[in-house]
Amino acid sequence: MLAFFDSSAFVKRYVAEQGTEAVLSICDRASEIGLSGIALPEIISAFCRLRREGTISDVQYRQLKSSLLTDIEDAAVCDLTPQVLAHAMASLEANVLRGMDALHIGSALTLKADVFVSADRRQCDAAARAGLNVDRV
Repeated sequence: MLAFFDSSAFVKRYVAEQGTEAVLSICDRASEIGLSGIALPEIISAFCRLRREGTISDVQYRQLKSSLLTDIEDAAVCDLTPQVLAHAMASLEANVLRGMDALHIGSALTLKADVFVSADRRQCDAAARAGLNVDRV
């Protein structure tokens, strides 16, 4: 099963919060993890915010970043291709979405994900309307 994670969901793999157990369970069941190319900078941005806020230390930041980079070595990372952009634009035209959320949906459609995992209700609704099987964490 190819499980596609948007940034809001995949960050839960590293930061304990509501939905973390569900994300870990999906990761365990997945034969492949899918991510958009924009996920890495979005997740690193979340880690940097936690470090700035003092929630995590510099050492913890480096550990989280290292874990993330190791985990995505085998992931299916979808680049921004014309097909991804076309799916994203169609999602934007049919839904009230942020541009980055639409890019995640476009990437999942392009990768033909078996499940789209997100913590964002609006994005999950749009992904379902686009024909993706959705798991909201």
